[in-house]
Amino acid sequence: MNIESIEAFVYVIHFNSFNKAADALFLSQPSISARIQTLERELDVKLFEREGRHFTLTEKGKQFLPYAQQILQSMKKGKQQLQQMKAALNEITIGCTVSVSNYIIPELVPVIQRKFPELQLKLITASSEAIMEKLMNKEIDLGLTRNMTHPHMDSVKFYEDPIRLFVHESHPFLEMDHVSIEDVGKQPLVFFECGSLDWMKLHRWFETLDHPPNIAFHMDNLETAKKLILKQVGVGFLPSLSVAEEVKARRLLPIDVPSLASLSLRTNLIARKGEGTDFYKPFLEISREILLQSTFP
Repeated sequence: MNIESIEAFVYVIHFNSFNKAADALFLSQPSISARIQTLERELDVKLFEREGRHFTLTEKGKQFLPYAQQILQSMKKGKQQLQQMKAALNEITIGCTVSVSNYIIPELVPVIQRKFPELQLKLITASSEAIMEKLMNKEIDLGLTRNMTHPHMDSVKFYEDPIRLFVHESHPFLEMDHVSIEDVGKQPLVFFECGSLDWMKLHRWFETLDHPPNIAFHMDNLETAKKLILKQVGVGFLPSLSVAEEVKARRLLPIDVPSLASLSLRTNLIARKGEGTDFYKPFLEISREILLQSTFP
């Protein structure tokens, strides 16, 4: 059934005039009449009783009218939803942690701009807990946080960054064939703490030592911890992505500690439940493609 014919039928009744309906739809009066006739043939009923320039609805026309109005209303709502989705996907507000803002976002944005040049991206940096609260309050559309769960939130793995031990370019560990956790515990440690579960694993491993580790500096800022290691005041465990440039320049070097090989810093993509169609799924698909093409270590 042709939607234009239904539209013509509803407009004629609304304006109580074929001519006014034609003007509203930017059509000629014969075109409106032709559409009504087409609809009557498709329905196999007579919708109007015509007497010269006057007309009235038939009983069949009265019965069909609410259904015709409902069809047009559903079409209008569908168009509005598509327009809202288009607008939403052209402007996205993302909340992320400081580490994501510093190391992941710069890798993502250039690719997103190439694929979606009209996309307006707004970034808000905060703690994982604050980002989740902003998401629930609809202040942001998506979040990139540590692994979190909430009954009204979808959360999936976005990126997993290995945590490794890094030392400066002249550290004696570079001359050793094997470095144990006991060896690490004797070194002055620049300890970056971000609150994730994998850092708690590291704490538990150190608890197995006969003596507590030599934590010389306890930091909550990743960049500060990295710079202290560069200044040769100690060694430290850092997410690999945060030191990619320094490793490439061989100013910092990773040390394999077999017992700590499973450590990682996980970043999750979070969104409000039920809003995946608008924001969550499309952005996740983009991000997966970007990560496959990226040069993350």
